[in-house]
Amino acid sequence: MDRSQILRATAFVLLLLSFFVSLPGADAIGVNYGMMGNNLPTPEQVVSLYKSRNIANMRLFYPDSNVLNALKNSGLGVVLGTFTDDLQKLATSPSFAAEWVNTNVVPFASSVNFRYITAGNEVIPGGSASSVLPAIKNLVAALGNANLKIPVTTAVATNVLAESSPPSNGVFGSLSVMSPLVEYLQANSVPLHVNVYPYIAYADNFPSIRLDYALFTANGVVVQDGQLGYSSLFDAIVDATYSALEKAGGPNVEVVVSESGWPSGGGATGATIENAKTYNNNLIAHVQKNVGTPKKPGKNIETYVFAMFNENQKPAGTEQHFGLFNPDMTEVYQVNFTP
Repeated sequence: MDRSQILRATAFVLLLLSFFVSLPGADAIGVNYGMMGNNLPTPEQVVSLYKSRNIANMRLFYPDSNVLNALKNSGLGVVLGTFTDDLQKLATSPSFAAEWVNTNVVPFASSVNFRYITAGNEVIPGGSASSVLPAIKNLVAALGNANLKIPVTTAVATNVLAESSPPSNGVFGSLSVMSPLVEYLQANSVPLHVNVYPYIAYADNFPSIRLDYALFTANGVVVQDGQLGYSSLFDAIVDATYSALEKAGGPNVEVVVSESGWPSGGGATGATIENAKTYNNNLIAHVQKNVGTPKKPGKNIETYVFAMFNENQKPAGTEQHFGLFNPDMTEVYQVNFTP
C-alpha cells in the first residue's frame, strides 16, 4: 500500500469513527449511580467503569465531593441532585442556595459537565412539594451569580399523574403545585425529569398488564389511543406525561426519563434476571434509535437507567436488585450501551 492509499484509508477510518461518536442517541443514555451500599467500588473505579462501558451520563442523587472529584475531566455528563432535607432551606434562604452552589458546583464546574441540577427526587406529591419551585428559583439565581448556566428542574415519580390511561387522558394531580412548576419550566425551556417504571405498573397490576407490553417485546399494538397505537408501556407512560404537561400549561416542556429499570431478583412478580436483561437492553436500544414515542415521533428521550449497582443498604426485596453490576463490578447480566 503506497502513501496515498494509507492516507485515504486513515481518512476513511477517522470518518467512520466520527460517525459512530456522533450517532444520534449515543449520548442519550445514562445510569443512576446510587451509593446505598457498604461494599461499593471507589468513585474512581466507578467512573472508569462508566467510561469502559460507553455510558455517557451519570445521575447522582446528592452531592458527594469524592465522586465529583473523580468526575473531573472524565467527559461524563452529570445530573446532580439535592438532598430532600435541604429543600426547605433551599426554598426559603437565598444565602443557603448560594452556599450550596458555591460548595457543590463552583469548585467543579470548569472540569465537570453538569447537564442538570434537580431540586429533590419524588417529593411531589408530598410534604415538601411546595418547596420545589422556590428552591429551583433560588438555585438558578445562585448559579447566575456564579456566572454558571446549568438547567435546574426536579424529578417526579409517575404517581404525580392522576390519570394516565389511555395516554391522551394524562393529567397531573396536585395541580396547585404542578401548574406553576410546569409554567416555569415552559418559560425557561427546561425539561421535567420523570421516573418511569413499567415494572412497577406491571407488578402492581398483574396480570391485567401484559409482560410483553412492559418489556418492549409485544409484536403489535396493545393499546389503541385514538389514531395512536402503543406497543410498549414505556412509551405510553412518557406520552401520558406529555399530555399532562400540555394540560398544565407546558406544551413545549420536554421529558427526561431520570430513572427506568427492572429488578433482577427480590422475589416479587416478574423480578428475574432474564426480564431485567430484556427490559434494559430493549430500553437502551429504543432510546438510542431516536424513534421517540407515538405522540412525539423522532424526539430524543434522554434516559437514565436505574441503577449501576445492587445496593445492600436499600430495603430488602426488589429494591436491592435493580443494579446492572454487582459491587465487585461484575455484570449481573450483559447490557449493551454501544449504539
